[in-house]
Amino acid sequence: MTITVDTILSIINKTIDILIVWLIFYYILKNIKNNVKLTLIFKGVILIAILKIVSDIFHFVTIGLLLEYVIMWGPLALIIIFQPEIRNVLEQLGRSQLLGRHKVLTVDERERLVYEIIQSMEYLRKSRIGALIVIERDVSLADYINRAKKIYGDLSSELLISIFFPNNPLHDGGVIIQGDRISCAGAVFPTSNNIKNNKRLGTRHRAAIGITEETDCISLVVSEETGRLSIAVKGELFYNLSIDDVRMMLIDELRPKQEVDFEDEVNEEEIYEENK
Repeated sequence: MTITVDTILSIINKTIDILIVWLIFYYILKNIKNNVKLTLIFKGVILIAILKIVSDIFHFVTIGLLLEYVIMWGPLALIIIFQPEIRNVLEQLGRSQLLGRHKVLTVDERERLVYEIIQSMEYLRKSRIGALIVIERDVSLADYINRAKKIYGDLSSELLISIFFPNNPLHDGGVIIQGDRISCAGAVFPTSNNIKNNKRLGTRHRAAIGITEETDCISLVVSEETGRLSIAVKGELFYNLSIDDVRMMLIDELRPKQEVDFEDEVNEEEIYEENK
């Protein structure tokens, strides 16, 4: 069979078409994974689909009829109710590392970043000065930066301490760090409404959780009342940590995924060699 130029072009065209669709689904699912609320929605949709399949197999008429109405009107209801979350996902698609906008820190830069943050948190803890520090990762925080006071200064413990000093007009908001620079101060974040979170948590802690529910950032909190240190990641708050716990957790969370995967492979090889 002779392969013509048209046939080759058709195959290339279909391959590109499939790749584009795959990339779209990949980045949508990736951003859903980084958003706690959208993850719950996605799980709910999967559950409804499974129930519909089960009802069709076993001929459950009542459940099947109810699920048909849910499937018919559910997408419209989801779009109306969760419009802000859906908008955020669409915005994040153009702001992720697909365009290589974010700086990848070297090991030395990450160590310096952790050192400066830990130094500032230690001082703030001892002085009982409240603080909220947010570190951007893959998902852009440009919306919050645009509404805050721009700084774009080199990261240092002295600068962080001065920002959160009680007499500073920016001390009530949060600081956003991009790479190894402080992008802004006085940033306002959405507060978490998750009922699992302790109602005794203050606004600063709820804001730390809230921003990690919508993005993949890391939030660090110093309590003004108690001086306790906390970290929020993926919608979960790790409360009342020691300074060493904060340091180790921060180092672990800031490591690039490729570095983590490589370390896991090395550990598996070491375990295999030991068991031989």
